[in-house]
Amino acid sequence: MRRIAVGLSVFALAAGAVSAAEWQALTGEEIARALTDRTLQYENATQAFYASGRTLYNAGTDSWGYWQVRGDQYCSQWPPSGLWDCYDVAAQGQTVRFISADGSFSDGIVVD
Repeated sequence: MRRIAVGLSVFALAAGAVSAAEWQALTGEEIARALTDRTLQYENATQAFYASGRTLYNAGTDSWGYWQVRGDQYCSQWPPSGLWDCYDVAAQGQTVRFISADGSFSDGIVVD
């Protein structure tokens, strides 16, 4: 799972009141509200999601890609590849989880 992220401070508003112990699956509309103009912090990287559909991933160097919501999934594309990868998204408090089709996942924390 490469370069994914989301802004979490809006998840309480987007997903409703959720106890700290449970993950809340997000709809496409909630994903868009949660990510647009937000930055996520991963273990060793950050990722910003811009309203323009661009995304900036940094794990020591900048890597620009594209993001969009398709149905109820977050999707990203990283040049030079023209392929889009899509993920289910869930939130728990300030943590956003991107879940791939094989069940693996990546967590990020909203930092703005």
